[in-house]
Amino acid sequence: MTKPIKFLLLICWLIAPSAKGQDSLDSLHRLPDSVKAFTLDEFYTTILEFHPIVKQTRLLRETAQAEIRLARGAFDPKIETKFNNKEFNGKEYYSKWNSSLSLPSWFPIDPKIGIEQNTGLYIDPENSVPAADKNRQIFTGISLPLGRGLFTDDRRTTLKTAKVFAQIAEAEQIRLINKILLEAAKDYWQWYFSYYNYRLMQRNVRVASEIFERVKLNAVHGEASVIDTVQAKITWIQRSVEKQEAYLEFINSGIRISNYLWDNASHAIQLSPRIAPVLQYENATVLQLATLESLREQAKENHPELRKLNLKLNQLDFEKKLAAEYLKPRLDLNYNFLNQPVTPQGKWNTFNFNRNYKFGLDFSIPVFLRKERAKYAQAKIKIKGTNYELDQTEREIINQVNTVFNQLKNTNIILSQQKTMVINYERLLKAEILNLENGESDLFKINVQQEKLIQSQSKLLKLKSEYEKLKAQLYWAAGVQNLSMK
Repeated sequence: MTKPIKFLLLICWLIAPSAKGQDSLDSLHRLPDSVKAFTLDEFYTTILEFHPIVKQTRLLRETAQAEIRLARGAFDPKIETKFNNKEFNGKEYYSKWNSSLSLPSWFPIDPKIGIEQNTGLYIDPENSVPAADKNRQIFTGISLPLGRGLFTDDRRTTLKTAKVFAQIAEAEQIRLINKILLEAAKDYWQWYFSYYNYRLMQRNVRVASEIFERVKLNAVHGEASVIDTVQAKITWIQRSVEKQEAYLEFINSGIRISNYLWDNASHAIQLSPRIAPVLQYENATVLQLATLESLREQAKENHPELRKLNLKLNQLDFEKKLAAEYLKPRLDLNYNFLNQPVTPQGKWNTFNFNRNYKFGLDFSIPVFLRKERAKYAQAKIKIKGTNYELDQTEREIINQVNTVFNQLKNTNIILSQQKTMVINYERLLKAEILNLENGESDLFKINVQQEKLIQSQSKLLKLKSEYEKLKAQLYWAAGVQNLSMK
């Protein structure tokens, strides 16, 4: 075998791994035994379990529960005791003691039971009680609003609003978590691209370095020209520069991934060089029209922003009903049994509505109701404004889902075309290698074809990364919880 033929075969043997096109990229994705795959699902799980911002969003639910407890406080049973005494110049003017237990209820009837004891020389006649009962009297009664407050009141409205706020907090939690996961997904797939692009550049540098060393050695023995060594060195330096640029992106993308990594003790974790991103599965069903329709329906029904606006409308409806209630006159009835069904001495009596009772009626109404009518009008305006906002937000969200779906579909087409381009560039390189073996080509032409193949392989990795980013963005646009349709 002559020396020139040896040289040509050597070049072909070194370049051959780069000429395998898609198969060559598949080999890049086969991780060494020392490297562990870190899937997107595992990444999401780590974030959802340990990320400080995710933990912070859980406080929204706790805050909402605290608001509900606060509102329910208006329905707590209440014990009251009042005592007033006046003594002057050795005379007891009055001594008034009153203790009661009130039991607020969801219905407008508020039961109340209590006992009073009033003595003294100058006690007000309306507060005097029979001496036979040791100046004590037991009362049992109710308070009932027949006008304002019959159907709703401040305390009931506050509680209903607090319960809706808990649902708003849940929707806000989903929105915030989805936002974190979207940014995490983008960083993950950027890490994916930079990791495998760096591996691609590493392999290309090794090939270029071996070619340069072999050509340089062959030039010493007269098997290659000096210009071939110059060309081989330029290619090696160019590949080294590309590798260094890819290395910088790889390192920085790993640092960005570390932003999301925490342990159960809330300690930040640095990304290990022994783990690598992987393309777990290619979900082609996401491009089906049925999936698009499903995502639209999901967005209309469960998108966090739309849920929050719908729940806000519920709160405003409560506010409007309360404002309408204030347009009614205040008419409160109070009825108390006195020493019924038991006396202070413990004697039981039958209920008798016609004797031993205390009855009262409170009535009031503003003459012009300007304040009340203004509040009712304000509530209606707020509802109308929120409905406008809801319509516009829903339109924007649906259009965003359609836009991202179109981007995803278009990227999928380009991705398929890019795979074909990689295969065709691989064919061109093989053809150029064949020409080299037949003496019809040179190292310069080989390098040109190899450079085009490398660029197409790198672009294919980039498109895969962009495709996965768009999938995450599509789920985010539709408001899918945790960006997963599982």
